[in-house]
Amino acid sequence: MLKTLILYSTVDGQTLEICKRISKTLRETGDVEIFNISEASKVQISKYDGFILGASIRYGKHRSDIFNFIKKNQKTINSKKNAFFSVNVVARKPEKNTPDTNPYMQKFLELSLWRPELLAVFGGKIDYPKYGLIDKFMIRLIMWITNGPIDTSGTFEFTDWDKVDDFSQEFNQRLDR
Repeated sequence: MLKTLILYSTVDGQTLEICKRISKTLRETGDVEIFNISEASKVQISKYDGFILGASIRYGKHRSDIFNFIKKNQKTINSKKNAFFSVNVVARKPEKNTPDTNPYMQKFLELSLWRPELLAVFGGKIDYPKYGLIDKFMIRLIMWITNGPIDTSGTFEFTDWDKVDDFSQEFNQRLDR
């Protein structure tokens, strides 16, 4: 039975929710374990057949811990079937929701030495009621500038779950090869 490791980096939890959805599909044909990138040092990557890394954006950047992990483990990651996905609110826009058109995915590829076999971009979630005063203000300002939702009493989810399922199926098929 094939084993897949899913590591994630999240700020507000949407990336973890996406990882859980991906694992549901992958569990149909194998074992899956999910860990926060902060726990990566406890994980022996070599014992897995597949590797997926999911990372969210906050204030225009992926967190540095994902780049540190990749740098340290690139050779092992490359020896596995592997994939990367980015979660960001910019991906709510149809013209910015693919790996080729999403600026954060392009920035990731510029900064990382890793060239994942499979890439995806998923829309994130804005949950104004959960944010502290500064985050609420800053995210609202960014949304105002980019014509996004600015009602701070609301929660706005942009994740296309069908797209997540398609990504999961494609990764699963690659694992079987």
